[in-house]
This record gives sequence, C-alpha cells and structure tokens, in this order.
Amino acid sequence: MIKKTLLAASILCSASNFAFADTLVIGAPMPSFADKWLSYLFEGISEFDTAHSDVDIKLTDANEDPSKMLNDVDNFIDANVNALLVVPTDVAIVKPIAKKAGRAGIPLVIVNRLPNESTMKNVDAYVGSESIQAGIIQAESIVGMLDGKQGNVAILMGVLGHEAQINRTEGNKQVFAKHSNIKVIAEQEGRWDRAKALQITEDWLQAHPEINVIVANNDEMAIGALLAAKKAGLTDADLIISGVDATPDALEYLGAGLDSTVFQSAKGQGYGGAEIAYKLAKGEKVQKMNWIDFELVAEEQKAEYLSKY
Repeated sequence: MIKKTLLAASILCSASNFAFADTLVIGAPMPSFADKWLSYLFEGISEFDTAHSDVDIKLTDANEDPSKMLNDVDNFIDANVNALLVVPTDVAIVKPIAKKAGRAGIPLVIVNRLPNESTMKNVDAYVGSESIQAGIIQAESIVGMLDGKQGNVAILMGVLGHEAQINRTEGNKQVFAKHSNIKVIAEQEGRWDRAKALQITEDWLQAHPEINVIVANNDEMAIGALLAAKKAGLTDADLIISGVDATPDALEYLGAGLDSTVFQSAKGQGYGGAEIAYKLAKGEKVQKMNWIDFELVAEEQKAEYLSKY
C-alpha cells in the first residue's frame, strides 16, 4: 500500500524496513503534499500501487525545498529501493538526483517536470505532457473566442524557471504572435497560486483597464483572476479567462467565468510513472519518453471530465 509519509533516516537504514523480501519498493520523493493538482497525481500512483500486491510505493514530502528532496533521495538510496519515482521540486535538481541514482545503480523515473536534454541522458524514463502543447491549445482557444476582435492579453505565469511555466508561456506567445489583433500587454509570476493571482489581477485591472483576456499557466491562477474580475464587477462578456489542468474546481467554473481550460491528466501521469518505475524495478525495458496528451475541454464536456477524478 502507498504511504505518504515523511520518512526519517532512522527507519530507512535497510530495504527490509520497507517490506518483505518478495516486494518491490519504489521510493517516490514528491515536491509538495499541499499542491492541489499533484494530489490527483498521487491518486494515480496509489491506484497503481493498490492494483499490484508485489510493490510498495513510498512518498515523501519535500515541502518545495530542493535540499529536503535531495535528502529524501539519499535516504531512499541508503535503503536500497528498487527504483526512484520523482516529481522534482524544479528541473535543476534532476541533475544531482540522476548522479546519485546512477552511482547507486537504481533506475530513475522523472514525472511531470521535464529536465533538459543533457540531464535526460542520465534519466531512465520520463512521463508527462508536453507543456508547450498546453500553451498552444490554450492560446488557439483564445484566438477562436476573440474571432478577430482586439485582444489585450495578460499572462499569469507559474513559478519562474519551472519547465511548465517556460513552455506554456512560450506556446501562448507563439500563437499570439501570428495574430495582429492580439497583443500581450502584461505578464507576471503568480506562482501557481490562486490568492497571488487574485492580487495581481486586481492590480492589473486598475493599471490596465483595457485588458480583456487573461491567460493563466494553471487553473488555480485562472480562478484567482476570475474572482478578482467578479470583485471588480466585470462580467463574462468583459473578460476572457483561460487556465490549464481542468481540475475539478476549474471545471465547476467552466462556462461561469472560466472560458476554457486544457486537461492535463494528473492521474494518468501518476499511474503511468508508477507503471514505468515498476517495470524498471523488475528489470524490464521501457520507452524513455512517455507522453500524455493535453486536451481542450469544452463547457458541454464538463461532466465527462469531472468523472475522470
């Protein structure tokens, strides 16, 4: 059974502390148990674990602290786990993790946050969605909704430097650059956070009343923008708002202030990552890059996508 717990070094002294000898053990350092979207990814890992009696997947919480994550990796390596399944705090941390795993001869699977090509050479497999695809799909939905009208766009970005922040924003800008009626007039780091995005949007609506489109790198920030717009007395007709992830919270707002969102299968990534780590732990060959496509969600598909959670 999967265990989301902070594991002290004292109980990680040997693999026998984890499970019986005939059970594979996968160490899964995670960036944050508090992250809403990641909680669905954890559910995917749990579903795989529950379906396979010969594996024990153990999650640790780094509280978004890279040094804590490295310490968790060291503890798992000391315990001689059969594989590592990691959602990194940031892509830069994958390089030292890969070095540690390589020296120990432990297979390494990275999920959701894609490291650079050089680092990927030392990673056994990656499972995730191509972030630039999300930005392109999202921006194309905006183009369609504007239908040739002027679009004055503000972009709410995730934590600067995160692969998803960089590539979702790049995807947005690639599309918008092709349309002379669309101009990006503001962009700011919202750190994936609803409250932060609400504050930023309130300031934008004061400083740039011409803004009529807000594109967010994730749904939590899109919801923050939506709440700020409502506080300012704006209607859905005044402001187009788009997010990414199609979380249950966002789907509830779809068609009621949120104009579009792009589904990223958190459960699919979690389940897929666990499956790849399990196969590597058993010595099986796997595909290195494992992509799970993004999907634009229309308002009439709300019930269908809510059922995925």
